[in-house]
Amino acid sequence: MYIILAILLLAILIVVHEFGHFAAARLMRIDVREFAVGFGPKLIGWKSRKHETTFAIRAVPMGGYCSFYGEDDATGESKDDPRNFARHNVWKRMFVILMGPVMNFVLAFAVATVLIWCTGVTVPTEKEEYDPFIQEVLASGPAYEAGLKAGDQVVSINGKNMLDGTMDTLLNTISGWKEGDAPLAMTLNRGGETVETQVTPVWSEESKKMQIGVYINGYRRMKTVSVGFFGGIRESWNMCTNAGGAILRALKNLVTKGEGLEDTAGPVGIVSVISTEVKGQVQQGGAGAGASAFAQLLVLISINLGLMNLLPIPGLDGSRLVFGIIEAVRGKPVPAEKEAMVHLIGMGLLLAVMVFFTFRDVMRLFQ
Repeated sequence: MYIILAILLLAILIVVHEFGHFAAARLMRIDVREFAVGFGPKLIGWKSRKHETTFAIRAVPMGGYCSFYGEDDATGESKDDPRNFARHNVWKRMFVILMGPVMNFVLAFAVATVLIWCTGVTVPTEKEEYDPFIQEVLASGPAYEAGLKAGDQVVSINGKNMLDGTMDTLLNTISGWKEGDAPLAMTLNRGGETVETQVTPVWSEESKKMQIGVYINGYRRMKTVSVGFFGGIRESWNMCTNAGGAILRALKNLVTKGEGLEDTAGPVGIVSVISTEVKGQVQQGGAGAGASAFAQLLVLISINLGLMNLLPIPGLDGSRLVFGIIEAVRGKPVPAEKEAMVHLIGMGLLLAVMVFFTFRDVMRLFQ
């Protein structure tokens, strides 16, 4: 079920993106040859009598396209066809190309706004309170031997509540242990599961106090508040721009420093991440938490899809916009056959990259 939900999320993003191209083409009176959801063999298809557009649902639900007459015609056979995309005004064509990514941004903003109206926003509590957790476990020490892990939240020690809004209670309980006392009986929250363990502190000459070999940090306590109609719009804008900025910074670091290459994923990896995250949220917080996670992932991936398509990579919308700008500046287009060849080569390379990431994603699933 969660895999189906993940595929549905990707299908929504793809349909909205391609519908942006389709609706803009209709508005500009540019003929659309085919509007398809998915790739591969056609499962269902029909043809519009009025516009002679073929609509299709294809077997592989990992993509889609809105194709125009004469688009990527490397042979030039359709250059005299009055429906040829290249025969239309360059500004109209650029508008049609741009509206795909724009619709992804519009979708992200709309979903984020509705999500915030329904759930509110999370803000820090008026009183500065923290819930402590284990940030790092040293390779040798009592905590390591007791099985503590980074991310563990210490709920109680010897039956005493550690989640009282301060970090001092936990720190003082550990440092206050004395020789001869019973080991500290810890109750931990580990990813929603309760873990019981015992730890015996040791004396640290460096700090002159009892320690268990961990670094402790704290989560700032938050609360959810309603922000109203206009507040939801404002917070949605902030959410989308922050997400877009984070994606662009990650892309910059990937290109310039190679950072995050191991975290990249293809369609299979994305489906795995979405299904795992939604399932985890449902298990922890119920259907409402799962729906919220689904919406948040839709916002993030929709912005990501829109930005990636604007990159000037051959075969993507960004590259087609570059050719449109060149035509607008020069006053004449790049020869259609040459432009088509560039896009076809780019699509081939993108397909190869997708196959590589898909293979790697599948291997990760088996691991």
